[in-house]
Amino acid sequence: MKELFDRVSNDCSKLVTKSYSTSFSLAVNMLSTEIRKDIYNIYGFVRFADEIVDTFHDYNKEQLMTHFERDYYLSKEQGISLNPILNSFQQTVNKYNIPDEMIQAFLKSMKADLSKREYQTKEEYDEYIYGSADVVGLMCLKVFVNGNDEMYDTLKDAAMRLGSAFQKVNFLRDLKDDFELLNRSYFPNVDLGKLNAISKQLIIDEIEADFDYAYKNGVLKLPIEAKFGVYMAYRYYRRLLKKLEAVPSEKIMDTRIRISDPMKINLLARSYVKYKLKIISVSYTHLRAHETSLHLVCRLLLEKNFHFRVLVRACSLV
Repeated sequence: MKELFDRVSNDCSKLVTKSYSTSFSLAVNMLSTEIRKDIYNIYGFVRFADEIVDTFHDYNKEQLMTHFERDYYLSKEQGISLNPILNSFQQTVNKYNIPDEMIQAFLKSMKADLSKREYQTKEEYDEYIYGSADVVGLMCLKVFVNGNDEMYDTLKDAAMRLGSAFQKVNFLRDLKDDFELLNRSYFPNVDLGKLNAISKQLIIDEIEADFDYAYKNGVLKLPIEAKFGVYMAYRYYRRLLKKLEAVPSEKIMDTRIRISDPMKINLLARSYVKYKLKIISVSYTHLRAHETSLHLVCRLLLEKNFHFRVLVRACSLV
């Protein structure tokens, strides 16, 4: 009967993803159903670790993190955990042979958030981003390539650059909360209390370079099962960066930038058009064979002129 428990565990990871991030959920929904579950499982694990260090202020965070790490390794050793998030994650780790070095690097960065308040050198900054974001991209890439080591080696640098770009956008978006509430400053040699236009533009230029490299060397070369979902996430974060760029540097600490739900749906439809016209170089039959339910709604919206609310309804149900 463990199959039933495993299904419940996977459903819990899916629920965590949908509850904590509507934008990421939308991107995951655009992946093939063959790999969607495992990306939910990865997100559930990294989200819970992040919640420990960022949210649970009334509890002993160090103890919670120690127990979380211990329980993960017990679950990996025993092949089961009564914590459904850990149970589902260890399944994905074992299924795709995700190296322990990635999990250790991730946990190291999470534990750094318990005490480290400022990153003064680029080396410290890069190490933190590697653990908090790059390795998450590599975990997902392990799922996407499904054992194809040659493809993994080809795409791993781009996966890391895309993870870095996502994380740096998050840093820029969350400046106020990180600086004022959590007393953290991630960008080295930048006075966040007096952020000027030059410093802000340097950060944006760095993120744009990461995005450009990841798109040309990674997103375009992903397997069909993963390509549109990753492209959707890429488009979302690039749009978010454009909105952040438009905010004056002196106001960015006082402004919470987000992408509204209607804009997300608009972005989805526009992304699908670009995806069909510019990215996919496989046969239409192969594309249809890997079409998810949201792909179907987007296609019907374009081909049959479906009402916009049909798309909104589908996105909320899938």
